[in-house]
Amino acid sequence: MDYTTQLRELANKCGISTAYRGWDQSENEVSDTTLQRILRARGIAADTEAEVASSTADLENAPWRRMLPPVVVTVAGDGAQVSVHVAHGDPVAVHLTHESGESLPLAQLQIWIDPREVDGILVGRATFDIPGDIPVGWHTITATSAPDSVHRSQSTCQLVVTPRRLSANDALLDRQRIGLAAQLYSIRSDRSWGVGDYADLADLADVTGAAHGFDYLLVNPLHAQRPRPPVEASPYLPTTRRFFDPMYIRVEDIPEIGYLPRDQYAKIRGLARSFDKANKRTKRIDRDPSFRAKLRALRRIHRVALSPARQARFDAFCDREGRGLEDFALWCALAEKFDPEHEVWRERAAHPDTDFVTEFRESEAARVRFHKWLQWICDEQLDRAQHAATAAGMDIGIMHDLAVGVHRRGADAWSLGDALTQGVTVGAPPDNFNQQGQNWNQPPWNPDRLRELGYGPYRDMLRTILRHAGGVRVDHILGLFRLWWIPEESETPGEGAYVTYDHEALIGILVLEAERAGAVVVGEDLGVFEPQVQEYLGQRGVFGTSILWFETDGDAPRAPESYRQQCLTSVTTHDLPPTVGYLRGEHIALRSRLGLLERDLEAETEHDAQGRESVLDLARQRDLLPDRASEQDTVEALHRLIRRSPSVLVGVALVDAVGENRIQNQPGTDETQYSNWQVPLADDHGKAVWVDDLVGHPRMLSLVAALRR
Repeated sequence: MDYTTQLRELANKCGISTAYRGWDQSENEVSDTTLQRILRARGIAADTEAEVASSTADLENAPWRRMLPPVVVTVAGDGAQVSVHVAHGDPVAVHLTHESGESLPLAQLQIWIDPREVDGILVGRATFDIPGDIPVGWHTITATSAPDSVHRSQSTCQLVVTPRRLSANDALLDRQRIGLAAQLYSIRSDRSWGVGDYADLADLADVTGAAHGFDYLLVNPLHAQRPRPPVEASPYLPTTRRFFDPMYIRVEDIPEIGYLPRDQYAKIRGLARSFDKANKRTKRIDRDPSFRAKLRALRRIHRVALSPARQARFDAFCDREGRGLEDFALWCALAEKFDPEHEVWRERAAHPDTDFVTEFRESEAARVRFHKWLQWICDEQLDRAQHAATAAGMDIGIMHDLAVGVHRRGADAWSLGDALTQGVTVGAPPDNFNQQGQNWNQPPWNPDRLRELGYGPYRDMLRTILRHAGGVRVDHILGLFRLWWIPEESETPGEGAYVTYDHEALIGILVLEAERAGAVVVGEDLGVFEPQVQEYLGQRGVFGTSILWFETDGDAPRAPESYRQQCLTSVTTHDLPPTVGYLRGEHIALRSRLGLLERDLEAETEHDAQGRESVLDLARQRDLLPDRASEQDTVEALHRLIRRSPSVLVGVALVDAVGENRIQNQPGTDETQYSNWQVPLADDHGKAVWVDDLVGHPRMLSLVAALRR
């Protein structure tokens, strides 16, 4: 067997694809070099035949070197088995401790597995039964070898029992619900500081729920960015996915502001008024001045002593978030002082436990406390927004968006260590969004290390985002099945490979945490994926995503009546222009200007126009669209068309509701090419649209009326 064949066998055993199907449906082989680099990032040597042979043997022996696996994830009612490895012939006892504290012994099954010699020791395997009646939750398995001997040894692992289906999603199957999708930073009021904030979110939920009858409000990811300007514009490239962005704090809503001296309060009001003009600008959102001014105001308010009751709530918040919050706040304090490229990050502050960082933690305790306080304020204001949504009559309320990854030099990459993989980034192979492929510059979860940690970092992230959410949209949920890894040495995003994950564990834990939060889950399952992905999501009760323009059967558009029921269906998405812009073909023109097309512009334009026209014909066939229709009529007809689908969730983009035509994001580009995630909300006349305007906005009222017909 030659080296290439051996390498590919090793890659397959590690869940690394050796080939993939491209956007044009052609089969592409992954190069040996790419496989070597990805294996190396996983800590697996494979540059020579000898290294491949050694790594293959290590892979086979790895389970035998542990008494217990790091974690067992199962489905309620199914039961499971757990393998225990001890010196051959040694007796072993195993018991399970419920998260409630109750303990019970596990019965050994009469399953014979031949012992194996590992590292010079003959190791045996005993198999124990995990009953199917264990309740959902996070439990502990403990194995004790030679329990009656002074030489006894002990090991523990996590047992995660997950719900078979997500009941919050199943509860929505009775009827179709309509929601609004919005980019919070772009939505302002006369009370904003140039950028939309959490109070604007609460007001938007109130308006859309009470005045227009929407059932949910889907917003862009609200994950934290850098702790000081300049900040990253993309909400999908945060510094952490566990904590929230203080830039969105409504300063005036913090109770302690009322106890500032008069002159200090006047200064804060002056800062707020300085953004009156920025609130009306429609060319570009500038986050940096807003965040800089807010930080000045927030530091003043932070110096006000908390009342005993408020102090108790803050302390309880810090206790609940634990070491994760402490490390995040510590990173923020460091990142305030040292730029991302500063040499201190290479060694002295390379991770949370260096001597330098330990001393910094103590000497800068007040600075660290400030960042913990900011997260508490975010938590309070997000809680207020969700309460406003449900009080306005929304069935679901605020639906948060979980980004697919984080910045390579951010807080998560720093604090989570090898739970995130260095030396590779996440992206997408060439597809219909970008025919040259995409590199998102985000380190992926290390599937091996994440399992070793019992999925703790993943669970903690989910708990935070679900705490004040009626639902969550999981961006690129395909990443819980497989991710496109791109070695840093690659010249193009296409020089990568898919790496698989234990989707039963990751989806199961997602369902478990959402079940406990009473939250709905929607997975963004667009792009290149295997057919069993949607089937599995459906089995677990997780909704998928459909976009009108992408629902095709061969070259023809699918009838909306044939769409999935367990789905959120919309006309457009934030990675496409608003519907008016799409109808004009502006996405093709933009991609052409940016050099992102692989085909000739004329051919691409013609192909795209044919696709749009075939969708419009569907609307005409159902008497939803007259022959001579305005752009507004067409937008409304297309939304009425998707209401013909059985999808339990229908989404309306806020940009469509007010007549905006500019695209928020062009995938595969950076800010030097296009103003991604910086487009303020405006109407068809280019006038800024505020939250307050939405109550009686003519196009909004017309679209809502069309949806109700």
